[in-house]
Amino acid sequence: MDRQSAFFTRLLCLCLGIFTVHLLQAQGAVKWTKDGNGYYSVQGGELVQFTLPQNTKTVLLSKEQLTPQGQKPITFRSFSFSEDDKKILLFTNTKKVWRLNTRGDYWVYDRNTNSLKQVGKARPASSLMFAKFSPDASKVAYVSEYNLYVEDLASGTVKQLTTDGNRKLINGTFDWVYEEEFFCRDGFRWSPDSKQIAYWQIDAKNTKDYLMVNNTDSIYPFAVPVEYPSAGEAPSPFKVGVVDISTASTKWMAIPTDPVWQSYVPRVEWAANSTELIIQHLNRKQNESQLMLCNVQSGAAQTIYTEKDSAWIDILPLWDNDYIWGGWDWLNAGKEFIWASEKDGWRHLYRVSRDGKKETLITAGNYDVMEITCIDEKGGFVYFMASPDNATQKFLYRTKLDGKGKAERVSPANQQGTHDYDISPNAKFAQHVFSNYYTSYTNEMISLADHKGLNGENKVADAVAKADKTSSKVEFFKVKTSEGVEMDAWMVKPDNFDATKKYPVVFYVYTEPWGQNVKDQFGVEGNFLYQGSMAKDGYIYISIDNRGTPVPKGRNWRKIVYRKIGLVNIRDQALAATEILKWPYVDTSRVAVWGWSGGGSATLNLMFQFPEIYKTGISVAAVGNQLTYDNIYQERYMGLPQENREDFVKGSPITYAKNLKGNLLYIHGTGDDNVHYNNAEMLINELVKHNRQFQLMSYPNRTHSISEGPGTYQHLATLYTNYLKLHCPPGGR
Repeated sequence: MDRQSAFFTRLLCLCLGIFTVHLLQAQGAVKWTKDGNGYYSVQGGELVQFTLPQNTKTVLLSKEQLTPQGQKPITFRSFSFSEDDKKILLFTNTKKVWRLNTRGDYWVYDRNTNSLKQVGKARPASSLMFAKFSPDASKVAYVSEYNLYVEDLASGTVKQLTTDGNRKLINGTFDWVYEEEFFCRDGFRWSPDSKQIAYWQIDAKNTKDYLMVNNTDSIYPFAVPVEYPSAGEAPSPFKVGVVDISTASTKWMAIPTDPVWQSYVPRVEWAANSTELIIQHLNRKQNESQLMLCNVQSGAAQTIYTEKDSAWIDILPLWDNDYIWGGWDWLNAGKEFIWASEKDGWRHLYRVSRDGKKETLITAGNYDVMEITCIDEKGGFVYFMASPDNATQKFLYRTKLDGKGKAERVSPANQQGTHDYDISPNAKFAQHVFSNYYTSYTNEMISLADHKGLNGENKVADAVAKADKTSSKVEFFKVKTSEGVEMDAWMVKPDNFDATKKYPVVFYVYTEPWGQNVKDQFGVEGNFLYQGSMAKDGYIYISIDNRGTPVPKGRNWRKIVYRKIGLVNIRDQALAATEILKWPYVDTSRVAVWGWSGGGSATLNLMFQFPEIYKTGISVAAVGNQLTYDNIYQERYMGLPQENREDFVKGSPITYAKNLKGNLLYIHGTGDDNVHYNNAEMLINELVKHNRQFQLMSYPNRTHSISEGPGTYQHLATLYTNYLKLHCPPGGR
């Protein structure tokens, strides 16, 4: 991966908050055949299939087949198959919606007739979203301009299923905050009998718009509105409806909500039949979860399973990205399902009866399930990622679905580091990606039973055998504070390190519930904004994971920051730094800290709350005032401003801005739709009020990633590097 690509990959993780983005996704995840004995790939603009274990290649769609009459071959971003594998849906001409390219055009290739046809042709170009085949493969449904449509593939007839959609009444997809914080994007589901579609409707008419001002794309500035409920503002009300394909009439589910506080439904699926939906309903504080079965004829909703937490409840897609696009793990022909809970102090999997009256603990022990990798009901196992002994690593485990077995590690004992797996539906094969701090990413296809590479190849084992620990400068260590809190950390010392000299130290921080920095994986120590080598120039570079970060150390570790973000996490970092500054080779007069987004907020809080420790800070896209950030995120971790506003104030950097003593570089994009630019201006006002001098760099119209426009990355990296070198000079003294 070149430096530019690495930069934008890192930004994806930083700026979306998706800190658990799978390595497999970054590498290009496998799209398996339904039987699990092969996979699909796009090569040279053609769709090909590989059959395992021999890895024999078959071209499914050639460039010639992908060429509409009189046009060039279509290039597609993604594809999906009908249930019978006879039709292929191709997604092309894609456009970004907030974070991901989820708008575009769709084509269907019919393998029976060898024909290629565009669907939604009468709709505006690149306006279709989440198109998918009906289970019987006769139709395709899609969203366009906030309304839901269905198209008959044989006749070409298009039926509009909703007619009231607009920017403030959203059918089949979501508003900004549902997408950003619940990863809800695809907002409709076909029924198994192909006769109905369940969908969300979000009513944002009373949700206030944040007005971003575009000052650069025309002579006269213009406002860009984003429906954005800040902390303390009520969420946009939801409805869940089931529309009959033949009549286009919708039956709304009678899901209860608080008329004042409102509530959330982040998950909706068909309940393993065509007569019921299963939904997850969260209260406004997100500390009570109800699973409900909804009768689609009457609309009646029945609660079958309730869970409460004194802090908050993480929905499954927040820690397992495979579920971002939906899905529910049914067992025993729909009579049971798998559910995750932290109620015993660890994130574990339970087998729950359909009526919610019986549950069986599947994964038992003092460890967290980090991810569900495969449910092999036929074989009787669930495969999952965990790391009971080292929170910086990740391994594949499996245990019996009946809850009677003990977890057994599948990843080889001699491969210490970070593993990722994409397991075939039949649990026979897997794409395996491995790295550790001294072994670069290695990708192989394995047979899962013996964890051996196919066709005599064992790429990971060979890479581990050849890897040289001494080639890496990363050192992992633990630091214990004066309050007895022990945290994982990594460090890179300068080249030609001389323990008799004193060196500057730079801390890289995130500190909030969506950021784990200390991972035993290749390149973990990379600073994508620094031009050159920090080690060569003479910096000690360190990162520490405090309490509240999403590491596999149990519920209490993660949730101790409830209503205390900006306090507990900041104090942990500062007390850890205090211990590090006792090292004889650390120059306490040259201590810098930097971070992006939540890490930018932490940088500000550290500079303001502990000015005697941190002398230089670089804060990018920070939340300066927690009351300005969106309600789903901020209220989940901090409560409701109406009830405990003082916690929001105590945790916000702006409260402590008057204490700034060191050198601060503050960076923000004026077109940031996530952490809005008013954060910057509120903070600027407070610093000006107290005559605290600092340097500001605002990037016009750039979003949270500050990645748009020619020259932006080069400018940002140059600014960052020059400021650090000027105010925290490198080298031993």
